[in-house]
Amino acid sequence: MLATVRGIVTASGIHDVVVEANGIGMSVSVPLDVAAALTVGSEAFLHTVLIPREDEWLLFGFMTLEDKQLFTALRGVTGVGPRTALAILSQMPAREIAEAVEAGDDSRFRSVPGIGQKTASLIIVSLTGKLPHAAGSDVTNLADALTGLGWAASLARDVARDVVRDHPASALPDRIRVALQSLGTSR
Repeated sequence: MLATVRGIVTASGIHDVVVEANGIGMSVSVPLDVAAALTVGSEAFLHTVLIPREDEWLLFGFMTLEDKQLFTALRGVTGVGPRTALAILSQMPAREIAEAVEAGDDSRFRSVPGIGQKTASLIIVSLTGKLPHAAGSDVTNLADALTGLGWAASLARDVARDVVRDHPASALPDRIRVALQSLGTSR
């Protein structure tokens, strides 16, 4: 039901856009980056999620199918409604969300207004192993590199999570050096 919307943007706000298709203007709630990218008069193609409620129908739109699927996964977490899921996607790109979940780093979710310690922890627990692993996942890439160098998979994964969390802007070769220094002290 209403899987996508294509039309001309007739109005744009901070958290929503109005997309007119076949003479019908649909108000679509979108992440901040999507609202910023869609200007009045431009054509929009959004992957959408329709949430019917007793008193209103809410339509949420995303530029990519991955973001739509992530929105749906976030909504499946206890305590995370559609507005909170949208706030998370407004503040964190999909890759960062996947990396935070993979690294068990709930502090990134706590930085989103309205998310406390309990909900952030629930997001990590609920989504672990349920998100598609991006080919460029930093934790996975580093753990794979360490495993290839002969380290045990469980130890490599633990060290990779710590290194990615502590060095979020570092390139893979730099992270490998830091991880090897850390592993060198564990022998």
